[in-house]
Amino acid sequence: MAITLVDPAGLPAVDAYRQVSVATGSKLVFVAGQVAWDGDGATVGEGDLAAQVEQCYLNVGTALSGVGASFSDVAKLTVHVVDWSPEKMPLLMEGIGRAAARLGTVPVPPATLIGCAALDVPEHLVEVEATAVID
Repeated sequence: MAITLVDPAGLPAVDAYRQVSVATGSKLVFVAGQVAWDGDGATVGEGDLAAQVEQCYLNVGTALSGVGASFSDVAKLTVHVVDWSPEKMPLLMEGIGRAAARLGTVPVPPATLIGCAALDVPEHLVEVEATAVID
């Protein structure tokens, strides 16, 4: 495994992610921002943040699998949420939890959450991009 996740002393431990990842692999994998599209390009969960988060994470998992990687190889996630406010955190965590159950893994690499005004189309509420390292 090319990624080791760490919460260094002096930084808070956060349930949703680890503070640092150490990569030892030799190939970088950059996954484009994934939105809540199914395999045919139809939006999943219109108006439902948790459903869209779940689909985004599943799409990241599919993209990683397509190049022989998995969430255990992810060094960094970036999550963009339309009109973010802290009140949306339970829905975000619900979607991540549902995706984790379906993927059979808990995706906790270092992550950045960015609130944004809009994404590519009005019905998309979230976009998730990933950087992974594989041997």
